[in-house]
Amino acid sequence: MFDGLKDKLNSFKEDVEEETEVEEADPDDLDEEAAEAAAADAAAEEADPEPEPEPDTDDAERDDSASEQSERGLLGRAKLAATGKTVIEEEDLEKPLEELELALLSSDVEMNVAQEILRGIRENLIGETRAQVKQTGHVVEDALHDALVDVISVGQFDFEQRIAEAEKPVSIIFTGVNGVGKTTTIAKLSRYFEERGLSTVLANGDTYRAGANEQLQKHADNLDRRLISHEQGSDPAAVIYDAVEYAQANDVDVVLGDTAGRLHTSNDLMDQLEKIDRVIEPDMTIFVDEAVAGQDAVNRAREFDDAAAIDGAILTKADADPQGGAAISVAHVTGKPILFLGTGQDYGDLEPFDPEQIVDSLFSE
Repeated sequence: MFDGLKDKLNSFKEDVEEETEVEEADPDDLDEEAAEAAAADAAAEEADPEPEPEPDTDDAERDDSASEQSERGLLGRAKLAATGKTVIEEEDLEKPLEELELALLSSDVEMNVAQEILRGIRENLIGETRAQVKQTGHVVEDALHDALVDVISVGQFDFEQRIAEAEKPVSIIFTGVNGVGKTTTIAKLSRYFEERGLSTVLANGDTYRAGANEQLQKHADNLDRRLISHEQGSDPAAVIYDAVEYAQANDVDVVLGDTAGRLHTSNDLMDQLEKIDRVIEPDMTIFVDEAVAGQDAVNRAREFDDAAAIDGAILTKADADPQGGAAISVAHVTGKPILFLGTGQDYGDLEPFDPEQIVDSLFSE
């Protein structure tokens, strides 16, 4: 995952290095007057700090002050050049940032998210003094790292802690469109909880689709879990309510409720979700989609959150996604975190989403 984006971020680092490159100065080659002026200026600053300007000055005095400041700026840059240092300025970043924006968009990063990343990079880089060209790459990497973490950490919370602190049984409802791996994800989370000492029961609230009971029953059999289900066409809220009742009677810790795949424009199905919210009052509603869906997954996450508020998201098929734009964008556009990444077909192929680790992986060799 992220291989394509990783290459593009490295290209941005190289572009900034080229734009800010300065040659290391050889003291024997320095202009004597510039060196003497730099030394005199430093001594003067220590001996006699510049007084605060008078509040009332005429135009001539202001011009003189501006001229002096310009000279000091030039002198400062001369001193930096003499020591092999450089200041990263806005014009240095203009072209690399334009190319990075295109690279982010082509990696399925949502436009507003891409602009937020660029804003963070500007804040972290412009005006910074960098010692030696060979260190600029590290500085750019730090700026990229911080900007990316800020974007994908939106809404992040400790999933395991929230489950541990919630009153049992904890009810979790899963929603999303058809065919994105929602049912398999429920089975994976059942395994995840059991490995942490929490018992689970599965509930098939997808009473709309033929074969849904059989699909979830197969996972329940594989995992040796109990499945609560009703006949096709039954009330989904009633199914999940029965599962909660079963959990309470049998000291089961977590209820995992499937729902029918739907589009946010499916009014009847969205009404079902609203009824589930009213009847069950679930502790958590999780949106599931494919990482490989890219911008479509980002748009759907936003739409589902608008239609029926979600608490977080799980992205499946992350192992098959070379871009990573959905993983970077979903949290920012919804304000709700990505909780897990599905990384394969086995029940153990579910990884907690850690923003720091994700971003670190983008800069690893």
